Amino acid sequence: MKTRNLYYAMALIAGTGATAIPASAQDVFVDEATTVTEYTCDNSNHYYSNWRNNWFIEVDAGINQPFVERGESHGPVVDRKKMTLTYGFGVGRWISPYLGLRLKALGGAMHWDTPLEQAPTMGWTRAQHVNLQAELMWDMFNSMGGVNDNRVFSIIPFVGLGGDVMWNYRNANGDIPAATNVEARHGGPKRVVWTLPVSAGLQFRLRLCEYVDFFAEARATFYGDNWNNYVSGNSVDANVAVLGGFNFNIGGRKFNKFNQCNYVSEIAALNGQVNDLRAQLLGAGAEIAALQSQLPCPEPQVVAQEVVYSAPLLSTVRFTINSDKITPEEQVNVYNMAEWLKANPNQKVVICGYADKDTGTSEYNMDLSQRRANAVADALVNTYGISRDRLSVKFDGSSVQPYGTNDWNRIVIFSQQ
Repeated sequence: MKTRNLYYAMALIAGTGATAIPASAQDVFVDEATTVTEYTCDNSNHYYSNWRNNWFIEVDAGINQPFVERGESHGPVVDRKKMTLTYGFGVGRWISPYLGLRLKALGGAMHWDTPLEQAPTMGWTRAQHVNLQAELMWDMFNSMGGVNDNRVFSIIPFVGLGGDVMWNYRNANGDIPAATNVEARHGGPKRVVWTLPVSAGLQFRLRLCEYVDFFAEARATFYGDNWNNYVSGNSVDANVAVLGGFNFNIGGRKFNKFNQCNYVSEIAALNGQVNDLRAQLLGAGAEIAALQSQLPCPEPQVVAQEVVYSAPLLSTVRFTINSDKITPEEQVNVYNMAEWLKANPNQKVVICGYADKDTGTSEYNMDLSQRRANAVADALVNTYGISRDRLSVKFDGSSVQPYGTNDWNRIVIFSQQ
């Protein structure tokens, strides 16, 4: 519509200016626009989600055993008598299908035995501790085998850094353990020990449903030598834990996918429209030059007439997988349809939604296609002021596939009623 009005204005100016400007056969309008014929795209998938999605909460429990200085002990390194219960709680978010962040808290009682030569029977020690770790998680299967939101089994390595507090050191008689040589600032054995440990481990996750996973986790945490209030021998103390529990996915774990190459055909169509308009502009320039060569001429009689918006329109609105949200890239097609309806007030359109048959059940896809069609109708009414009685909403789910390419059927198609 804007292009046609431009042509009228140019013709009017040329006619009214004939008495003041001599005509010249060389005054020709020329547009040196470059025609776009090719478009290259990145064929890799890009994943994104709203910041409110992909959060999770973990609750777990298991056993742990510390590995510290053994003193004069000659018993087994791994000892069931030293294993105690530990409890865990975690909260985190997957920031991509490959990487997640987690804040993990663990705590419980600790037992170990560090007999000394001067107190061979007084080495048994117990204490309480709480550990808080900020951890980076890696979904190994998504990285190596491709992203799959419905994968049943996953292996997730993780590493972390945090803080630990240990207190209430006592031997079997409730006294200060013999193997205690870390002194407080004002003298006497230290009552509370703070350390900055690092952790690493593997989580084995089994999906039970969209919102709940069962997991088993093996982890090792490494501390400074003062963790057990006894500094001697190796400079690193450690604690090994095995836990099991449940992971609750808030809103499910899923990501939207975007691939530039899915839109190549639409971009090519837009390029075709641009080139058509350039050709029309060149033709108008030649016509104006021909009219100028015939000057002077009578005053033009401008007759008012209805201007009908008839620019080429894309007749579809495409959606990403499992989504009824209109992306910013597709919003232009809704706008164009609104402009066409405003310019043609007697016209009505049918809005029909579809879903691809390779994703979801028939019942789910029928509901998804209805939500997609209603989303487009709501945008026309609420955003662009189109009367709802000019719109007919239909939805065919995945029972009808307008296109042979599966991904193209995540779509809403306009048709004139």
